[in-house]
Amino acid sequence: MPSSASPTEPATSEPSDVDIVRRLQTARASLKKEISKVVVGQEAIIDSLLIGLLCKGHVLLLGVPGLGKTLMARTLAKTLDMDFKRIQFTPDLMPSDITGTDVIEEDHATGKHNIEFMPGPLFTNFLLADEINRTPPKTQAALLQAMQEGEVSIGRKTYPLPPPFFVVATQNPIEMEGTYPLPEAQLDRFMFNLRVKYPTIDEEVAIIKGTTSLLTADPQPVLQAAELLRLQSLVRGVPIAEDVIRFAARLVGATRPGEGPELPGIHKYLAYGASPRASQYLVLGAKARAILAGRYHVDFADIQFMAPPVLRHRLVLNFHARADQLDGDGLINRLLESVPTEEKRKS
Repeated sequence: MPSSASPTEPATSEPSDVDIVRRLQTARASLKKEISKVVVGQEAIIDSLLIGLLCKGHVLLLGVPGLGKTLMARTLAKTLDMDFKRIQFTPDLMPSDITGTDVIEEDHATGKHNIEFMPGPLFTNFLLADEINRTPPKTQAALLQAMQEGEVSIGRKTYPLPPPFFVVATQNPIEMEGTYPLPEAQLDRFMFNLRVKYPTIDEEVAIIKGTTSLLTADPQPVLQAAELLRLQSLVRGVPIAEDVIRFAARLVGATRPGEGPELPGIHKYLAYGASPRASQYLVLGAKARAILAGRYHVDFADIQFMAPPVLRHRLVLNFHARADQLDGDGLINRLLESVPTEEKRKS
């Protein structure tokens, strides 16, 4: 007769939240090590991509061709063990090309015809939407709706997208002929707008050596999808002080001309400011940055660090900004200098 398990044996339990955060800190270093096998530099971009993923946000990458945006996305997906698909957006791409479509199939045994749904490339965990501004607004809207709702509607049926679902879209800033620029309302759906810069000379030398030799690197998975889903839930539970939340709200509120005190060096250059979605993403991004750093609280510095990627595509500049050659980043720097972390209390 088989003996029963001893009552003194320790019961297996799921890892605690603290264990998961520690696992993330360890995984972050391993992620960078694995990604660096094929991607040289761009550590800040990779960190921001990871923050966006932890916040269930989506990211827009802005950079000229050849800077490794596709390679970066593909490598990150591999180290996170996520199903990866890439869509090259073109002027003739239709919404059904990315969402999928119903197909009539014949049952050879009965002779009856059945309607089967054939899922499109949207049904993945990590989607790279390459040159999103090259496709017509109707197809852009289909992608952005899926990003917002996490599901796709075909006919009378709705199909949920597999979690985690993360979209990285790219735009080429120098070749605008034949493009369909995303309107501000659709840009607002992206959590971050990240600018991919040219590599340094040393980084470019390393890129050349790594891509012109016989050696090939194979990055290995570091985190699993189930762990990412747990981490996404943990981000929202990171504590944050009321004063830090109010700072985020005041920072975003200061971008709105005609709302609150006038800021001459800022409002002069703005046609429209950021929506409350910017405040939400500032706080969520700050929470993710805190746990990536091993902290269980959010500081003012986390909000300030998140301001450029969160606000960059949400500020609508007017002709004064163009005349004075002031871009969004310059305006955000002025904003951070003008809005104090401590709120002035009314006596």
